Amino acid sequence: MNDEPLELVRGSGNVFADFGYPNADAEQLKALLAAQIIGILDDRALTVRKAEDMTGIAAADFSRIRKTKLDRFTIDRLMTILNRLDQDVDVQITVRPRSEVLESRQLAL
Repeated sequence: MNDEPLELVRGSGNVFADFGYPNADAEQLKALLAAQIIGILDDRALTVRKAEDMTGIAAADFSRIRKTKLDRFTIDRLMTILNRLDQDVDVQITVRPRSEVLESRQLAL
């Protein structure tokens, strides 16, 4: 074992922002929506083909979501998929000046 102390770095809660991704907030939301879709598919034991039959959404799209290849998806498309899986989606938005976000991230470190 290595006896060197580990440095603990507290994240912001958005891994995309922590790694400097452009549009980090949108990427985080897409990931959360995709996780919900995957959870529904798992809970209902739906194959991508069964999900296609049920929703009219291509099986290939469900495969991409399962593999978290989300670059082809918009937020509204992911929300539409959830709606077709008989889910209601509520989104809560908080808007604040960016300087407050940066200050709170610096304080967390």
